[in-house]
Amino acid sequence: MLSQGIETKMIPGSELLPFLQKVKGFQGLKAEDLQCIDEVQMMQVAKGQNVYNQGPHELSFWLLIEGQLQIFKEEGDGSRSMIATLASGESFGEVPLLSGAQSIMATCHAVEASTLIRMESESFWHLLGTCPTVRRTILQNMSHRSGAYNALQLQREKLVSLGMLAAGLMHELNNPGSAAKRAAAQLRESLQTLPEVCLRLSQISLNPKQIECMRYLQNEVMAHTKPKPASSLEESDAEEELAQWLEELGVQDAWKLSSTLISAGWRRKDMECTQGTFQDETLAETLRWLQGFIDSMQAVSTIEESLARVTDLVLAVKRYAYEDKSTLHEVNVHEGIYSTLTILGHKLRHKQIQITKLFDANLPKVKTCGRGLNQVWTNLLDNAIDAAPEGSTLTVRTWGEPGFVCVSITDQGPGIPEQEQKHIFEPFYTTKPVGVGTGLGLDIAHRIVTGQYQGSISFASQPGSTEFTVRLPIVSAN
Repeated sequence: MLSQGIETKMIPGSELLPFLQKVKGFQGLKAEDLQCIDEVQMMQVAKGQNVYNQGPHELSFWLLIEGQLQIFKEEGDGSRSMIATLASGESFGEVPLLSGAQSIMATCHAVEASTLIRMESESFWHLLGTCPTVRRTILQNMSHRSGAYNALQLQREKLVSLGMLAAGLMHELNNPGSAAKRAAAQLRESLQTLPEVCLRLSQISLNPKQIECMRYLQNEVMAHTKPKPASSLEESDAEEELAQWLEELGVQDAWKLSSTLISAGWRRKDMECTQGTFQDETLAETLRWLQGFIDSMQAVSTIEESLARVTDLVLAVKRYAYEDKSTLHEVNVHEGIYSTLTILGHKLRHKQIQITKLFDANLPKVKTCGRGLNQVWTNLLDNAIDAAPEGSTLTVRTWGEPGFVCVSITDQGPGIPEQEQKHIFEPFYTTKPVGVGTGLGLDIAHRIVTGQYQGSISFASQPGSTEFTVRLPIVSAN
């Protein structure tokens, strides 16, 4: 809407010609072209004042006679997207008029004291119809500005997506990193304890039977991972049973030792060779040695698993970021989906969403020159996760049809209201709360699938189930 406190005056159309001839593309106007224009509004806007604000208001066509303006869009998250900077002799306002917009989609701000002419829509349409030179200039401006604005919003969506993926990656890397750090600290503690225990054992004269028992225990630790307790209750009962047995043998700190052994999957039967073989302090030292050995091996296993997880994440990001860089290439759809699920894993765990993957083992690769397929999976999966209730299941399915590779993503959310379904692929249309979505995710996915791959994307939605289906030709036409 128009700002308050702006100095305005009305001037008749017959006096417009000298002003309009200062505007690019309007120099060819003649006095007879303005005969049907009764009067227009001339405005003097002070530096730092808004000409109009974003929101519902009657659309107008503007001519900047003198000064400098900035036009920006206020986003739902409080940020501003700069659309254009205008100097003396430029016109603007044709895009919403020609595109049939119902409200002003941006704010106009005076960087310098400015003089403007405002034309109502009726005068604009008359000018467009009577002067070919002006019409050509206005249509060229609209084409250029629409393209620039769409490119700006596309870049913004990509940056939002990049930020989301970067945050997810940091979250994913933090978990194995923290686990590896804790395991390294545990390993250091065990390595400080074990030499002391081994030194004390070396001072004891061990008989062949005791040495054989220790060798057996060592091989058991090294050989394989024992099955862990199935539940907390089972673990608690097993700890109590083992602790009682150790106390009967006279072992100090039996409860602490039993907790370590049970969590590693050890039971009384695994250590029965110690009963009757070791006595008193010799038994205690042997079990401390076993505990330190198990702790060390568990720490090493945790570090290995953590580093493997980091490697998997790096590989997933590499596949995601460096997809389809060549001119003609083959795309493994499953690899792209796996990489995207890995990067979005933190969002899935946060909502405790289960993933069901029904993948066709014989799915062919897509031969194409297209780009950006991982962006499609990111947008579709991210929307599905946002829509899915906590603790629900998200299904990803792939299959082949004659000449096509097909992928569907189904969530168990509330569905898309019927009255909104026809707008779902329109740019800037979103059903998410203000500040959450840009309304470009599905538009970008649609453009990539249809434009880059000559495929199709469709959906079916009802309460409790929304399924998006992507069909890609095995060999793209481009």
